[in-house]
Amino acid sequence: MAQPDENKDAVTAATPKKKEKPKKSMKQEIFEWIMVFVVAAAMAFVVRTFIFEPVRVDGSSMLNTLHDGDFMIATKFDYLLGDPERFDIVICDYPNTEDGKYRVKRVIGLPGETIELVAGELYIDGEHVEQDFDMTENEAYFGPYVVPEDHYFVMGDNRNNSKDSRSTLVGALPREMIRGHVRAVVFPFSDAKLVN
Repeated sequence: MAQPDENKDAVTAATPKKKEKPKKSMKQEIFEWIMVFVVAAAMAFVVRTFIFEPVRVDGSSMLNTLHDGDFMIATKFDYLLGDPERFDIVICDYPNTEDGKYRVKRVIGLPGETIELVAGELYIDGEHVEQDFDMTENEAYFGPYVVPEDHYFVMGDNRNNSKDSRSTLVGALPREMIRGHVRAVVFPFSDAKLVN
């Protein structure tokens, strides 16, 4: 005759039953979804304000370096920690415009410098400066012009077709109007490159 297994009940009693999770109310579900969207929106805001921003080129003012429709990445943190340097390609606001669009230009003159273009050649404080980037051919004349303190003189690489600091409607830009440093073209893939 089989002996009863005394340990069987002990094992069964020692195994705890899994607790079922209480079901969430509809209000809790909605609140959690709202919080997910709020956190995502806050993170997107922080990224676009302080880290980087995707930007699309609109127009031909930066030929031959950038083309109409190119999508780029512009970093923001560079200019939180330092100032723009000569020949940086930047995204910037223009004075007296409220269209919400950034302009893409190249920094040519720094605060306090005297800028002059003679037949397309750049002179800063009377000395010739080599423009070692792929701009369109031009015979532009401008200046001499003294860049005000805390301002930057910007131009497009397509000097024949660029509304930039040479225009009295734009002029040199205050430091706070320079919003980011263009680092790379990411689309179309055939034009993808790091930007100098």
